[in-house]
Amino acid sequence: MSAVRPGRCLASAAVTSLVTALAAAGPAAAAEPPAPAAPGASYKAAHDTLGPQKLTAEQRRLTTRKQVEAARSYDAVSTRSAQAGYVLSGGLHQSQKTSYWCGPATLVIAQSAHDEVAGRSQQTAATLLKTTTSGTAWYGVNINVANPTGYPIADALNNRLPGAGYVPKALPYTPTATDKANFKQHIVHNTDNDYAIAGNAWEVPGGPHLVGHPNIEIFHWVAIDGYNGDTSAGQVSYLDPVGGVSTSVISWAGSVPKSARISSDTITTIMGGRGYVW
Repeated sequence: MSAVRPGRCLASAAVTSLVTALAAAGPAAAAEPPAPAAPGASYKAAHDTLGPQKLTAEQRRLTTRKQVEAARSYDAVSTRSAQAGYVLSGGLHQSQKTSYWCGPATLVIAQSAHDEVAGRSQQTAATLLKTTTSGTAWYGVNINVANPTGYPIADALNNRLPGAGYVPKALPYTPTATDKANFKQHIVHNTDNDYAIAGNAWEVPGGPHLVGHPNIEIFHWVAIDGYNGDTSAGQVSYLDPVGGVSTSVISWAGSVPKSARISSDTITTIMGGRGYVW
């Protein structure tokens, strides 16, 4: 994670129209009334520097197929009996080893949600992701895998979990009602298939923040590993790599839990201007 502007513990920075256009490359591109501006959206629009993004033909194909599956998964949630609260994919938490290794930590946590292997090296993950002291990019970095797409977390997860079919989902600065509905479908789909989502948060002053995070600009990766079945994914569970980090590494880490729950609409807004890998 990174506390101030240059930080990419998430990503590199963006332009709103292009992020919105990328989102349209996925499912549900139907026109809808614009949502009221999200808190912090104008800040993101004014400060974003991320260049044009695009999905490969294979990513578009996978997104279309997965969206159909996700809609079915979500429809089934409301018909299940005795939901018994949260449904989890079961990621195994790791605290990030440096102030800028939230991306590598999220990669190994998300990977463990599916294969249940703990203790993987964050250094190895950081090398694969080409993480720098500015963090791990959302888009624009080709890593050393076959057929890289410029989305390092998605490419790394697909490299490490063959057949997973991870795809990036970009979000506009103010996610729409459709974006929020899609995210609920996506977390249900991934969790029910034993996969976590890698979320790329862009927290800004005055906007919503993850649990325990201060009201400053923070780029950050987290692993979203479950949903509340009783509310049809109205709340989700996530694992935060800052949890458990020494305050000598990240000054505000002491208030951050290793795992937390949050409204799915809120975390979708927090990821606005970046997105998630599902």
